[in-house]
Amino acid sequence: MKPIIIKLILALLIIMLVHIACNKKDLNVKPPTATEDSYFNSETEFRAAVIGVYASLTDFYSSANSAEGNNGGVAESETFLLPGDDLTNNGNEPYEIFGTLGPADPKLNEIFTSSYILIGRANTVLEKLRTVPAGVFTTPNLQNYNEGEMLFLRAFANFQLWNLFGTAPIDTIVLNSISQLNPPSSKGTALLDQAISDLTSAASLLPSSPWDSTNTGRVTMNSAYGLLGKCLVFRATVTKNAADYTAAIAAFNKIIGVSLVPNFEDNFNVNTENNPESLFEFQAGVPIGGLGTTNYWLANDQVNIGVTSAYYGSFGAGNNQYMGGGLYTATTKLLNIFDSGDPRLPLTLDTATLDINKYILNDKTEGCCGVTSMNNTRILRYADVLLLEAEAILQSGGSTSDAIALINQVRARARNMVGGGTVPADQDNTITDKSTIFQWIMDERLRELAAEGQRWYDIRRWAIGGLITPDNNFFSSTVASKMGYDSHNLYFPIPTSETDKNPNITQNPGY
Repeated sequence: MKPIIIKLILALLIIMLVHIACNKKDLNVKPPTATEDSYFNSETEFRAAVIGVYASLTDFYSSANSAEGNNGGVAESETFLLPGDDLTNNGNEPYEIFGTLGPADPKLNEIFTSSYILIGRANTVLEKLRTVPAGVFTTPNLQNYNEGEMLFLRAFANFQLWNLFGTAPIDTIVLNSISQLNPPSSKGTALLDQAISDLTSAASLLPSSPWDSTNTGRVTMNSAYGLLGKCLVFRATVTKNAADYTAAIAAFNKIIGVSLVPNFEDNFNVNTENNPESLFEFQAGVPIGGLGTTNYWLANDQVNIGVTSAYYGSFGAGNNQYMGGGLYTATTKLLNIFDSGDPRLPLTLDTATLDINKYILNDKTEGCCGVTSMNNTRILRYADVLLLEAEAILQSGGSTSDAIALINQVRARARNMVGGGTVPADQDNTITDKSTIFQWIMDERLRELAAEGQRWYDIRRWAIGGLITPDNNFFSSTVASKMGYDSHNLYFPIPTSETDKNPNITQNPGY
């Protein structure tokens, strides 16, 4: 080829390249899939994003792998089930014996990471809700409802973080600069403070009545007031601020249309999910849309997850091969806290074997061996609220008879559900000794809420607040090694993965 022709071809190629480089239309190629910038343009897209935040709860309450995928056992439930004095697995797990619990434990990384996955998703949706153009939302109040849902779920994650770690970074924004990386550890009750602020706003935004049947389980105003009051009681326990107890009582009294169901077992029966006592449940399986369909809460970035494998595999004989850490059974303290004729006793545990019966007696499963439970986890119910309100009234100097009346509501439901027995009898409402009534509250919370993931949180806050000394006598477990409890165990270690990445995170003392 002649040199002149080669030069002409090269010149033509250069001109073409310059033209393409300068033509912005040629560079503006749409990505093959939706991006954050191209999404959030319809109610349908917002709904999918909101459900994606709910789906993060799978990590806390499923016994399948979590979002991080490196668990392979009980997911994260053992972090809040085993440390208390209601359950034991014969001292095989660090969350029961405490002494072997260290910052490298994989479950700590799981629940810490899962909490921030939930928070990060909520923050993203909140930002989009607050900047969405007019006209995207056409359903009345839906934009407010969605904002309330995100605030509630973010608050729940912060509540969990405080109850496990006591400290963790406060995250309320979507990162948009390097300067926002590596936030510092929170101090004191800052995680609770943030939760209380979020829930106060959420209560004013959420619907006052339940969602329709295609959105069963989404949170309402009652959910927000229930968790708000709970957070206030927890904060008051450790700060001794009477105003928080008063505010908690006010929040609880704003709950409307909620009541104890006549049958205690209905709170753990797959056929009576989302009943009038329930304020917040993890929607564990079918059906959103009916049998044979997949619950939309459960996607959580996993493919074909179907129904969840709820953590009850750790309860009931025969399921322990799926536990990783062994079968969880009742402690002798839990057995002995019941009157022998209390109808809740056989519905909670097998008195001969100490196997846990909650969630197991009336379950529905898919697959073999009772692994894929579709029975919703009841996270917050009205009985919990009544006992917390009794505690708030008592600790704030209110009427002791009013506090006792709330305890007796819970006992009366138990007594009457089998046709009007005599046990458990009402507590004497003429008693005014504060320590006696507080013991009644502590014991009733153990009976009523055993094996529901509440007991460790109660023990922890009472111990931090100096209301109890969780020594050998307090635990009264059959597991001798559990008595290695030390006050620093009230704060789990911050995961090594976090302290390695973020120089501004402070490790909890003693680890």
